This record gives sequence, C-alpha cells and structure tokens, in this order.
Amino acid sequence: MILDAARIGATKTKIMYKAYLSYTQVKEYLKFLQENNLIKYEDGTQLFRVTEKGRHFMQAYEEISDLVSSKTNRKTVNV
Repeated sequence: MILDAARIGATKTKIMYKAYLSYTQVKEYLKFLQENNLIKYEDGTQLFRVTEKGRHFMQAYEEISDLVSSKTNRKTVNV
C-alpha cells in the first residue's frame, strides 16, 4: 500500500493515511524501503516516489498475488 500510494508521489502524511499506518510505523517502513532502494525522497518536492526497482517489485507482487488467487479459486471450484 505504501508503494502504491507513492507511485505518483506522496507526502509522508498521505502515505500514512492511505496505508492505515501510525506515524511511527510509516517512518519505520519508509526508512526500510529507502534503504532497499524501493522508494526515494525528493527534497525539492518533499514527496516520496517509487523507484524503478520499486515498480518491478510491485509488478512481481501483483503477478504472484494473481497466481495465488487463481490457484485458490480453482481449488474452491473443484471442491
């Protein structure tokens, strides 16, 4: 949810509300995401933005999520 919120650029407050996180949690997660080069902070605009690596991660996550939900749906239909 954090990466999705920052896809087009978002302030820390906007990310906090969109991801349903406390201020302490959002600070911790943003630090982790920055350390792993998934998100970057732009001083001039004061916005967080997803990096290219972050976009690749989001795409992979969506593909895996689709595979898992497809497999779950097939098991439900076959029962």
